[in-house]
Amino acid sequence: MNDNMFYKASPLVFQIATELRSKPTPAEELLWSYIGQGQLGIKFRRQHPASMYVLDFYAHKLKPAIEIDGSIHSNDAVKRNDVNRQSHLESLGICFIRFSSEQVLTDLEFVLSEKKYNTHE
Repeated sequence: MNDNMFYKASPLVFQIATELRSKPTPAEELLWSYIGQGQLGIKFRRQHPASMYVLDFYAHKLKPAIEIDGSIHSNDAVKRNDVNRQSHLESLGICFIRFSSEQVLTDLEFVLSEKKYNTHE
């Protein structure tokens, strides 16, 4: 297994990723239907184990992670966890692109036109 790609994720994180893949949210399912076959010119993986976490979508070659935030992410405790999680993963060289579930479901064209997919900003 390529530790560089998974950032030493534990078997438990792999198990959680497998479970999440089997029950995507509507927003994840919709976005995957557009990016899952490399339509952006980048190979994304869904529910990708990385260190202690699972990324919604991740492209190892350029290191962008796409996170889709549902309404639970407006909770203060979840926001704090998101900041810590993102900071840890950014220290590993992963860059983040965040969208709300609502953005994905109502303005997919905007989501797909995001320019950060091909850059490390």
